[in-house]
Amino acid sequence: MNRPATPLHAPLPELAPRAIPAAFMQALQARFGSQCATAQIVREQHGRDESAYAAMPPPDAVVFAESTQDVSDALQLAHQHAVPVIAFGAGSSLEGHLLAVQGGISLDVSRMNQVLSVNADDLTVTVQAGVTRKQLNEAVKSTGLFFPIDPGADATLGGMCATRASGTNAVRYGTMRENVLALQVVMADGSVVRTGSRAKKSSAGYDLTRLMVGSEGTLGIITEVTVKLYPLPEAVSAAICSFPSIEAAVRTVIQTIQLGVPIARVELIDANSVRMVNRYAKLGLREEPLLLMEFHGSPTGVQEQAQTVQDIARELGGNDFEWASTPEERTRLWTARHNALFAAIASRPGCKAISTDTCVPISRLADCLLDSVAEADASGIPYFLVGHVGDGNFHFGYLIDPDSTDERARAEQLNQSLVQRAIQMQGTCSGEHGVGLHKMGFLLEEAGAPALAVMRAIKQALDPHNILNPGKIFSL
Repeated sequence: MNRPATPLHAPLPELAPRAIPAAFMQALQARFGSQCATAQIVREQHGRDESAYAAMPPPDAVVFAESTQDVSDALQLAHQHAVPVIAFGAGSSLEGHLLAVQGGISLDVSRMNQVLSVNADDLTVTVQAGVTRKQLNEAVKSTGLFFPIDPGADATLGGMCATRASGTNAVRYGTMRENVLALQVVMADGSVVRTGSRAKKSSAGYDLTRLMVGSEGTLGIITEVTVKLYPLPEAVSAAICSFPSIEAAVRTVIQTIQLGVPIARVELIDANSVRMVNRYAKLGLREEPLLLMEFHGSPTGVQEQAQTVQDIARELGGNDFEWASTPEERTRLWTARHNALFAAIASRPGCKAISTDTCVPISRLADCLLDSVAEADASGIPYFLVGHVGDGNFHFGYLIDPDSTDERARAEQLNQSLVQRAIQMQGTCSGEHGVGLHKMGFLLEEAGAPALAVMRAIKQALDPHNILNPGKIFSL
C-alpha cells in the first residue's frame, strides 16, 4: 500500500509501508467480531490527532478493546504477523502520535473506562487507561480529593501517561512523571506486566514505571494506571494581572518561583492571545500581556501568597489584581485559557496552527521568550503565545495558510529556531507534548548519540518486530 504524505510540519522520515497479511485480518475479525471496525469513517477518525499534519492514509482497522485481555490478544496477533499497532485514547495529542505512518491497526482503549479502586486513606486511585481526567475527578470528588494534572484537553489517563503530560497545575503538583505510582502494561508480544505499587516509594529493581511514562506507546500499551490524589484545597483564589510588557510578566514569575511562593497555577498569555480569547469567549480582558494565576491553601495562606505576588508585580509595572471570586468565574477564565488554540484558529479562518512546546530552566525563561517573540514578530506570521511559565514551559502557535508553501516554511523555521534556542539554554524540545513525529529531528541534538543508542536498544529489546507505534520518537 502506498502511504506517502505531505505534512504541514517537517517532512516525515522515510518509512516503508507494511503489507497487512490477509491471515492477520481474518484472525483479528474472528477474535473481535463487532469490536473490529474496518469502515472508512471509523478508520479516518482514528488516523488523525490534533496536530497540523495533513491527512494521510488511516489505519487498516480499528479494534475497540474492552479489557486488558483484549489488548493482550490483539498484540499477540500483531506480534505473530509483524503488524503495527497504535494505541488510541481521546485523540488529543499534538505531535502526530496517532498517525498510521506504516499502516496497521489502531487499538482504541476508550471503552476501558472504569475507576477500579479509590483508596482515599492512602491518597491513591487505580483506573483503566480509558478513564479521562474529568471523569476521574468526578468519581473522587465525594472523598474531598482531586487529581491535579490538567493538560487542558479531557485526555485519557493512559494517554497522559504515554506523553508524560503536565499542564496548568504542574508548577505546584508536578507532572505525570511525579504522580504515577504503578502501571499495568501489555508488551509487544501480548505479555502483561505490572510496574510499581501503591507504596509512595521503592528501591526495588529497575524503575519500569518511569520507563513507560513518556514512551508514547512505543514500548507497551498501558491498560491500568495508579496515580496520586491530593486533598481539595481549603481555599482557592484566581487573579489576573496585566503588564506593560511580556518581560515584566515573566520577571514577575521568575521572582515568584525563586522566592518559593507555592503558587498553584501561573499562565502567561500574550496580547495577541488575549485579543483572540476576548473575541472567541466574549471576555473583556485588558489586551496586554497578562498572568492568570491561582492560589491554593488555607484562607490565610492564600492571602499571603497573593499579597507577595502582587507586591512583586507592582515593582515590575503590573496592575492591581483582578479577582475571579466565584467557582463559575474561575471556570470561565480557565476554560478560555484552555480554548486559546481554538480562539487562535478562529481568528484566521481556514488557517492551521503549527504548535510548539519547549521548556527551559526558569532562570533562562525571559531570554528564551523575548528572543522568540522578536523573531516571530519579524517573520510576519500571525501567532499566539501561552505558557505554563511557572515551570519554564511555553507554547507558540504559528497560524499559517495550509496552501502556502512559503508560510509553512517560515513557520517551521521559527519552530526550529525556538527549539534550538531552548536546547542551547539547557532546556528541552518538548516540555509536555512529547516527540511523536514533529520533534524527531531534535532528539539527537538534545539527548546526544549515546543516549539515543540506549533508547534504540531498549526499543529493540522490548519490541523486536517494531510493531508498537513505529516511526515515532526516533527511526530504527
